[in-house]
Amino acid sequence: MKRWLLAAIAAAFLAGCAAPDRKPQAPLAPAAGTHAQLALLETTDIHSNVMSYDYYKLAEDKSLGLERTATLIHAARKEFANTLLFDAGDTIQGTVLADYQALVKPIACTQELAVYKAMDALDYAAGTIGNHEFNYGLPFLSQVTGTAFDVPGVPSEHCQGPRFPLVLSNVFGAKDGKPLFAPWKVLTHTLKTRTADGKIVEAPIKVGVLGFTPTWILDWDKRNLDGKVKVLGIVEAAQKYLPEVKVAGADIVVAICHCGLNPAPYSERLENAGWHLAGVPGIDVVMLGHSHDIFPNPTNPKSRYAHMTEVDNARGFVRGVPAVMGNYFGKSLGVIDLALVWENGRWQIDRTASKSEVRSVKGADGDYAAVDEHIEESARHEHLGAIDYVKTPIGRSDFDMSTYFVAVGDTSALALVAAAERDYAQKYIKENLPQYAALPVLGAASPFKAGFGGPNDYTDVPAGTLAINNAADLYLYPNTLTAVKVDGAGVKAWLETSAHWFHRIDPAKSASQELVNTKFPTYNFDVLLGDLTWIIDVTQPAGQRIVDLKYRGKPVRADQAFIVVTNNYRASGGGGFPGLDGRNIVFSAPDTNRDALIDFIRQHGEIARTAFGNPRSWHFVKTKPAGPIVFTSAAGKLGVAHAAGLSDITQVKDNGDGTAVYAIDLSH
Repeated sequence: MKRWLLAAIAAAFLAGCAAPDRKPQAPLAPAAGTHAQLALLETTDIHSNVMSYDYYKLAEDKSLGLERTATLIHAARKEFANTLLFDAGDTIQGTVLADYQALVKPIACTQELAVYKAMDALDYAAGTIGNHEFNYGLPFLSQVTGTAFDVPGVPSEHCQGPRFPLVLSNVFGAKDGKPLFAPWKVLTHTLKTRTADGKIVEAPIKVGVLGFTPTWILDWDKRNLDGKVKVLGIVEAAQKYLPEVKVAGADIVVAICHCGLNPAPYSERLENAGWHLAGVPGIDVVMLGHSHDIFPNPTNPKSRYAHMTEVDNARGFVRGVPAVMGNYFGKSLGVIDLALVWENGRWQIDRTASKSEVRSVKGADGDYAAVDEHIEESARHEHLGAIDYVKTPIGRSDFDMSTYFVAVGDTSALALVAAAERDYAQKYIKENLPQYAALPVLGAASPFKAGFGGPNDYTDVPAGTLAINNAADLYLYPNTLTAVKVDGAGVKAWLETSAHWFHRIDPAKSASQELVNTKFPTYNFDVLLGDLTWIIDVTQPAGQRIVDLKYRGKPVRADQAFIVVTNNYRASGGGGFPGLDGRNIVFSAPDTNRDALIDFIRQHGEIARTAFGNPRSWHFVKTKPAGPIVFTSAAGKLGVAHAAGLSDITQVKDNGDGTAVYAIDLSH
């Protein structure tokens, strides 16, 4: 045979052996009975707290910060052979650092947000979008997430976003009806498993991910979203996309919901729909957020989940589904320890061997988790820029402004905000809406920080130089200033809703009674300032407590017209206040409430107690209960109460944890 023919035959034989067109074989399925342990880790409501730092007090705060949560994440990854890390939203807004990058020194398209840089360093598997992600508008959200939106007014350029996928299943563009973000994702992860005979082998698992945000975003951020996006109920969205996730081969489905738990009857408007989401067939795991709370929370006898129907507050199950909510601001890490077993050709969850827990950055010994230096370094430049910005002086004050005793009448931290709102609105109305110029203008202000997060969670602006950080402490959020027209009946209903903050007091009861309902969001305690006075009768049921309501000393008529200056959240229905649904808005300003406050302080220069710190707009009805009426605030602040004119306050007990029990004498 000729040499060239032999060479051709040999080449053909070798080519056949190489089989270049043959697809690589799929990994073999695990043997029946193979087990694995997969830890699903969760952060939520980080609110751009990358650093353990309080920008309002210009001081370290070891109780929070992703740089400390990172240490818990590293520890969990050493403990568990298999882990996946998720985030449940409200990530990019909430601190001065966030405002600095969004509003003061906006980042370029080629730059990545500080919080996302930190999260990339921690190798997140996926995340979802919270309601506060929409606060800075759709163009900013599109830019910083690296996601193109087909929405009018949003540039189509592709910018730098995080390296992990963001999933959102229930928000769609109004123009084309397409999901704003990817509605689902299937992650393929390699597990270290143990076979029935004890061998350790690797095997793949496919984890489907859905993401949800409250449908209330259309109300809370109406200015940014109206006519631009549409929403679908959380349960309906899960039912819509679950079949697609299953077809894509998901072994288990994780639902990341920026929502809490509420077993009330379901509707698309249910804000905390996580309880109902857990009941959707096909959902295997639920990760929760939004409520700024902990689940499970077995050590707290007052936990709202302790007696909730179909909820296991010890092992972390909701309607038979493993669930977790990892607190907020980077204070904790949620951990779901999933026991997996290979049965019937796929991975399934062994619920009897699975459990959830929340791990705090504060240890049992009182010490805090160490700072992860890599996370600290990732955001150092932006962090220092934010600090320099908030140190900018804008005026002076001759009195302290705080929220330690806002529940019992100290409006020192609210009066200046309300005055700035009223000043802005009066000027705006005079120039643009003269038809409203004769109407009285009231300013609505509420305490954003009043102890919910512990003894350091209070607004506290000392006398002396006022800087931007002080204004940010007085007005925490980047809301936009909005005015509504209401009548006297509406004003009363507004105040009645605020008065839900108080428990009903029984004057005949000799035992100690708690005045303040600690489950009531303090930001819903609106005080309406501007020549308005009223009395709160806490011996009456909620809804019947506001008496002697007067404007400039005269009784307020039910049909008397007022302009109330508030924020876009409240004016559009946030908080569920009667008559506030966006339909009675007089104007929506382009400026934030905080910017109006900063400009007001700069204009006045000197902020005096005689002008802004003395007026008492409301009192409690005088009554003489048989027993003490008590409430909790930060310890050692009795002098603050007395300086504010609250001489009827006494400190009863120091709790030893930075808080104290105080008593109020309602007979004065």
